[in-house]
Amino acid sequence: MRPPPWLGSGTLGRDLALAAASLAGGLVLYALGWQPQVRPDTGVPSALFLPPLLVMCAAVGMRRVAPRASLAVGTGALAVDTALGNSLGTILVYTQVLYDACVYGPPRLWRWLLRVTIGLSLVGAVVGVISLDNWRGVTIGVLVVLAGLLPVLTGISVRQYRDQAAAERARAEQTARLAELDRQQAVSAERARMARELHDVVANHLSAVAIHATAVLSVPGLDRGQISSALRVIRESSVQGLAEMRQMIELLREPATGRGPAPTGDGPALPEVVTARLAEADGLVERIQAAGLAVRVRTDGTPGPLPVGVDLAAYRIVQESLTNALKHGTGEAELTIAYRPSEVVVTVENPVRAPGGGLPGAGAGLIGMRERATLLAGRFTAGPQDGRWQVRAALPTGEVG
Repeated sequence: MRPPPWLGSGTLGRDLALAAASLAGGLVLYALGWQPQVRPDTGVPSALFLPPLLVMCAAVGMRRVAPRASLAVGTGALAVDTALGNSLGTILVYTQVLYDACVYGPPRLWRWLLRVTIGLSLVGAVVGVISLDNWRGVTIGVLVVLAGLLPVLTGISVRQYRDQAAAERARAEQTARLAELDRQQAVSAERARMARELHDVVANHLSAVAIHATAVLSVPGLDRGQISSALRVIRESSVQGLAEMRQMIELLREPATGRGPAPTGDGPALPEVVTARLAEADGLVERIQAAGLAVRVRTDGTPGPLPVGVDLAAYRIVQESLTNALKHGTGEAELTIAYRPSEVVVTVENPVRAPGGGLPGAGAGLIGMRERATLLAGRFTAGPQDGRWQVRAALPTGEVG
């Protein structure tokens, strides 16, 4: 059965209940006539032993609220009881006071009590031997050990276990908080990555669609051939955008739900996805040229295999730069791809249209390109250069020439 809430752990009700139980035990010993104990022939009326017992039990009730005051009150009551002749009930309750002072008091208190009780035990043994002129006088020191030093050692042990448990709980909570922060950072990074990919996959193709749709709607008198050409570019951009969107969806799905090939051996099924590569920049340039942007391509160095992350990032940066040139430029751009021993450098330059002459943009493309370069420890710059807009990204390949 569970105790009532007012008797729960750490409540004042439990402290008062313990004090009442201690008082009841002391009164039972008093009723049995076990007063006094150490010096039975003092001639002191037994009723005088009750006030120290009451005060000692009150000290037990203050064990959590005021551990120092509890120890002081209990020690004073023990001193009075000792002067009267010592009663067993008061001494037993005092062991509880010592224990509580070590468990609930400040660290300095239990260190002080340990030194004092050890000293009193030694003094008691020496005084007993001297006063009785017999080695059996060491019994007084043993009594001090049982009534003083042993409760202190027990309280110190319990306190250390509790402090260790509290430290473990705090460490576990700290670990849980760090794990939650890592999870939140991972989620934020994944959301940023998905936002980049969605922007690169959707916005570039939709920009071409918007440009040609605007041309068809705004230019009067277009013949059938011009309309068909614009619609053909719109269709190609839409199909390409859908294909790349389907690639992303396959990558984001669980392997078991993908439409990839059947698993081989014991491995799980993996989606069959082709990642965009810088080597496919020619196809990208053809689509951009079909959308109405004249692109001059220049390649420096010998093309070679690139790390997957660098390959994809370079392709997306070229794609976004040419799309921006299509949206905000005057209809021409220059693409330079330089293969160097330890990096690949892509540069896109184009004249800039007068303010207000292009399609609106939110600037997410530049942010995404800079993030891609930064994640690969590369360099990225974008801005006006000699009257033209220049985008330049240098991505390390991890090779040393």
